[in-house]
Amino acid sequence: MTGNLLVFLGAALASAVEMVEALTIVLALGVTRGWRAPLQGAAAALAVLTVLVAVLGPALEAVPIDLLRLVVGSLLLVFGLQWLRKAILRASGLKAVHDEEEAFTKEVAAARAAGRAAGADRYALVISFKSTLLEGLEVAFIVITLGANQGATGIAAAGAFVALAVVVVVGALVRHPLSRVPENTLKFAVGVMLTSFGMFWAGEGVGIDWPGAEAALAALIVLTVIWSLLFTKLLERRPTAVAA
Repeated sequence: MTGNLLVFLGAALASAVEMVEALTIVLALGVTRGWRAPLQGAAAALAVLTVLVAVLGPALEAVPIDLLRLVVGSLLLVFGLQWLRKAILRASGLKAVHDEEEAFTKEVAAARAAGRAAGADRYALVISFKSTLLEGLEVAFIVITLGANQGATGIAAAGAFVALAVVVVVGALVRHPLSRVPENTLKFAVGVMLTSFGMFWAGEGVGIDWPGAEAALAALIVLTVIWSLLFTKLLERRPTAVAA
């Protein structure tokens, strides 16, 4: 039960982060060029991502469990550490925090500058499709890997769709970038969870018998939070900026 809840939360948090970024572009296109083409592009991308998860999720579940845990755990560990590295650098002040307001302004300027031919707005359709698909691919990867290893692809997908629904509803209400969402905090949390899942599953894949079973996963999450915060404090004292 604990494992399934963590899978749900991990997928939901990752989806929220990525979909906020995609929503910023869709909103900018909709405000400046009309809503039909951006919404069509986003819907098409979501359909592609849904098919991808539906096809690859069950296929991965057929892989021998120990091999799957090792491969998936290793991938999640690498992926999670990348998120965590950026979150630590931003929290320590060595990397600029992502600004959705600024991104929204740039997208509006680009949309207004782009020409528009008669008929369907191909520019808005393509940009919306590409941005939603690219941001969504990270979500699909996390949903597939988290779900396949636990035999809970449906639970991971449900977490992603709940997050997507929340982001879309909020975006529809405000029609503005969700600049008040603490994105770096979300990325920090996702990085912690993916890194912890990666260590836990990769360890199981090489034969480690974790004490307390799923309780060890909770302990890994706590330990990952602790060392991440320690790294943040240590880096705050460094005067030299770190590149992305």
